[in-house]
Amino acid sequence: MAERGRRPELHADEILRRLTARGVDFVIIGGVAAVLHGSAQATYDLDICYATDRGNLEALEHVLVGLHARLKGVEEEVPFVPDATTLRRVEVLTMVTDSGELDALARPVGSPGYEALRRRADRFDLDGFSVLVASIDDLIAMKLAAGRAKDLAAVEELEAIKRLLGERA
Repeated sequence: MAERGRRPELHADEILRRLTARGVDFVIIGGVAAVLHGSAQATYDLDICYATDRGNLEALEHVLVGLHARLKGVEEEVPFVPDATTLRRVEVLTMVTDSGELDALARPVGSPGYEALRRRADRFDLDGFSVLVASIDDLIAMKLAAGRAKDLAAVEELEAIKRLLGERA
């Protein structure tokens, strides 16, 4: 466990392996998605967007409980169980797990919604398992909607990556 005030080391591969092994229907968004597309940015958490059907919420619950997920930014112990009921009621959950920080979003700002995000996602094979990663266009839209300075800088880099990939095609 990380010391108070310090970020735990991110082991995105472990979180992703658990999600895929349990059959969770999700798309990677945010910094890890940008890195998988070729970005050089540093990222300290894993962001996912997930399907909200009952079976998927129960599968996600199982993984979060196994990772000992707890609310990020809450200093005192508060009752928190990342169960299907909680996951259905929230739009965004920011958590710390045994494998690093994880943000789970039902409807990310600037996204076209889960189904379209999933349909347009790219599949990446990672050391024995595969994941869906938000398309560069969808990442750009979400970063623009977030509008923070670091997101706008990421947009410039993602647009450059998109141009480079277009030149190779």
